[in-house]
Amino acid sequence: MKFKIIIVALFLFAINVTAQEISDTSFGKGLINFVAKDSSFSIKFAPRFQVRSVSSWDYNGNQYGSPEHNFIVRRARLKFDGFAYSSKLKYKIELGLSNRDISGANEFNRNTPRYILDAVIMWNFAGNWELWAGQTKLPGNVERVVSSANLQLIDRSLLNSRFNIDRDLGIQLRHKTKLGGEFLMREKFSISQGEGRNVTEGNEGGLQYTARLELLPFGTFKSKGDYSQSDLKRELKPKLMFGITYNYNQDAVRERGFAGDYMIRADGSIYETDQTTIFADAMFKYNGFSFMGEYAIRTADDEIATEIDGSTPTGDIVLTGNALNLQAGYLFKSNYEIAARFTTVNYESITGALPTEQYTIGVNKFLVGHKLKVQSDLSYTTLDGNDDNITFRLGFDIHF
Repeated sequence: MKFKIIIVALFLFAINVTAQEISDTSFGKGLINFVAKDSSFSIKFAPRFQVRSVSSWDYNGNQYGSPEHNFIVRRARLKFDGFAYSSKLKYKIELGLSNRDISGANEFNRNTPRYILDAVIMWNFAGNWELWAGQTKLPGNVERVVSSANLQLIDRSLLNSRFNIDRDLGIQLRHKTKLGGEFLMREKFSISQGEGRNVTEGNEGGLQYTARLELLPFGTFKSKGDYSQSDLKRELKPKLMFGITYNYNQDAVRERGFAGDYMIRADGSIYETDQTTIFADAMFKYNGFSFMGEYAIRTADDEIATEIDGSTPTGDIVLTGNALNLQAGYLFKSNYEIAARFTTVNYESITGALPTEQYTIGVNKFLVGHKLKVQSDLSYTTLDGNDDNITFRLGFDIHF
């Protein structure tokens, strides 16, 4: 109830502000852009949502069956960002409202909806050094760190859904260095709780350690395009980012480190095992053409969770294996784009999960860049080499 009251109050505030004066902002720049008269703080409020239509056909052995249809609000979010006290101290708050955004209630978050996505401060304390503290995305694979508002296809790949390291609570240290000419190197380090977002009853297990190195030999992308899919800025010169991430989740207590079921034994204790995830990825853009490639691998000391005797399985299994994701697209001057993606996921045999391949083609129409767009894609998925599924998705995004 309190959360609903806060949301209503925010919208009433927005209406009140716009009713009193004409704002000089424009669509896609935020619904509210406010800076204090003494420049002691600022706030930008930018709501957004995504609506999807999904039709899916399963292969039943000799033909495709009747389609299943689903219409969903995939994401609905409220984002606030700005600076506080000093322009060197920035913040970001992002709240999720859709069912997919807030699902995941369990005893470790007091069985409550997970409204908070991001709640982080970012302090530029010296030169090219930044210290982040709070809950936000870890410096993981590039596809995950790209905002869901800036995707080239309807949603992220199977690689990301199975192996990403997502959001967590902790601190991050970030730095960037010029290596000569336009060559830029960025280093990112993180120590976090290791159990994902909105955990209130912890810390179970150990901590999670993440390190990422990024190399940009041709300099920075326009408008931070290395973390936005599609070449909407039509880079005049080739731009490339290569990144590698190492993540170590010590004594992880969930099947996928940050997510999945807690591996709880019959006596109420929690099974723990060390998990390691490594990513190598690249982003390239030039004159309307864009390419993203990713490789991920996850290992664990002991994939099969056992009871306290060490021999009886609990039924929980750590999802280990590797995946490759390749994605490319071309943006025409009419702001139509065609895109394609190939993803393959191979699991360790001990997990019992079958290898998967997915082929996806998509068509987009950008009305106001990623802020207002219509997207569609068609995916063909095979499970262990057999015909399995065809899925067609259509949707639109609107971001104030």
